[in-house]
Amino acid sequence: MTSTVKSVAAWLADSLERRQKAGLKFWFEVLLVGGVYFAYSMVRNIFGSAAVEPAVAARNADRIIEIEKALGLYIEPDVQAAFIDATAFIQFWNLFYGVFHFLVTFGALIWMYLRFPDDYRFWRRAGLLATSSALIGFATFPLMPPRLLGSCSTYGACRSGESYVDTVIEVGGIWSFESSGFDLISNQYAAMPSLHVGWSLWCAVMLVPRLKTWWAKGLAATYPLLTMFAIVVTANHYWIDGLGGAAVVGVGYGVSKAWDRWV
Repeated sequence: MTSTVKSVAAWLADSLERRQKAGLKFWFEVLLVGGVYFAYSMVRNIFGSAAVEPAVAARNADRIIEIEKALGLYIEPDVQAAFIDATAFIQFWNLFYGVFHFLVTFGALIWMYLRFPDDYRFWRRAGLLATSSALIGFATFPLMPPRLLGSCSTYGACRSGESYVDTVIEVGGIWSFESSGFDLISNQYAAMPSLHVGWSLWCAVMLVPRLKTWWAKGLAATYPLLTMFAIVVTANHYWIDGLGGAAVVGVGYGVSKAWDRWV
C-alpha cells in the first residue's frame, strides 16, 4: 500500500513538473474551457427552437431524409424498430446519450492535461474549435430530430405517419426534453452536426495512440461507433448528423495544426 501511494505521489509530482514546464495553469484552463463552453451554449440556444418555426426545422429534416433515401441508407426507422421493445437496452442507450457525452469528453481532456501536458494544448484547441464551428450548422440549418417528427408537442411536426419513438419520454431516461422547462433552455433543433459523434471521434483520435493496453485502445476506437448507434436508436439524430460531427472535428484538427505551424 505504501509503495502504491509513493508511486502515485511520484507520478503526480512528475505531472506537475511537466505541466509547469509546458506553462499550463489549471485556473486558466478551467476559465478557458468553461468560458468557451458557456459562450457556445448561449449562442447555440439563441438560434434555438424557441426562435425557429417547427415547419422550417421539419423541412430541413425532409431534406436529410431525401438524401439518405437517395443513397439507399434511410435506416433510422428500422434501427429503432429493431430494438425498441428491449426496455432495459433502450434505457441504457438513453443514459449513454445523456451522460457519456460529457463524462468521457471532459474525462479525456483532464487525462490529457495530467498525462500528456505537451500535447494537451493542441487537442484542447482542436476540441474547442470543433465545438465552436458546430454553431454554424446550428444557426444556418435548424434540423428537427427524428423523435420530434411524430410529436405533437410545441416543437414537433405532429405527423401521423411517423413511427419514431421519443425514447426518453416513452421508455425512460434521466430527463425529458419536454419537461421541467428543459425545452426552454435547450435548442432542440441543434441536430446538425452531432457533437455527440464529433466529441466521441475527438476522444478516439486523441486517446488511441496514447493508451497502452489493447482493450483500452479497442474501447476508445469503438466509442464513436457506439455513439453513432446511440444517436440513431434513441431517435435524437440522423446518421448524416454524425458525419457533420466528424467534419467539424476535421476542421478543429486542421486549424489547430495550422496554428502550431504558423503561430
